[in-house]
Amino acid sequence: MSSLQDQLLKAGLTTKQKARQANTEKRKKQKQKQSGQQVEATLQEKIQQDLKKSQQEKQAKDAQLNEQRKQALAEKEAKLRIVQILQHHQLKNVEGEQSYNYTFNNKVKKIYLDEMTYNALVNGRLALCGIDEQVFVVTAETAEKVASLEPTVLLVQNDKVESDLDEDDPYAEYQIPDDLMW
Repeated sequence: MSSLQDQLLKAGLTTKQKARQANTEKRKKQKQKQSGQQVEATLQEKIQQDLKKSQQEKQAKDAQLNEQRKQALAEKEAKLRIVQILQHHQLKNVEGEQSYNYTFNNKVKKIYLDEMTYNALVNGRLALCGIDEQVFVVTAETAEKVASLEPTVLLVQNDKVESDLDEDDPYAEYQIPDDLMW
């Protein structure tokens, strides 16, 4: 059985030149089709690799952002815990006429305390803690607990003084003038 092309040539409906031209076009199309599939397959593999790479980068970025959020939340919780401790353990009604100077955020501040609170603060039984522009007068134990959580919160904690007078102090008998107290 002969091909359709041969039959058309015998019938005189086509010429040899048109038949050759049709064959070359057919071969070109098949060649393009075969090479196109290979190019398309490699292109799809490259796209898949790029997609996997971008997904991995996105996952790494998301993990880093998630870690930063967790860290920020932990810091916020720690700060709120410190504020809660300070508010719960602060001494109230300690305002008085005697002033005590301290530094807070690199500025010298002044707080007015009553005589008993002032002496306890100077002797180390009380301490000053500050956070968010608020100052709290708390016991030394509370100050130590808060300082273990966040050392920058502690503003003033004096060493405990056993007695007001030293035995070896040659000026122990003399009284300190009021204008030297600050």
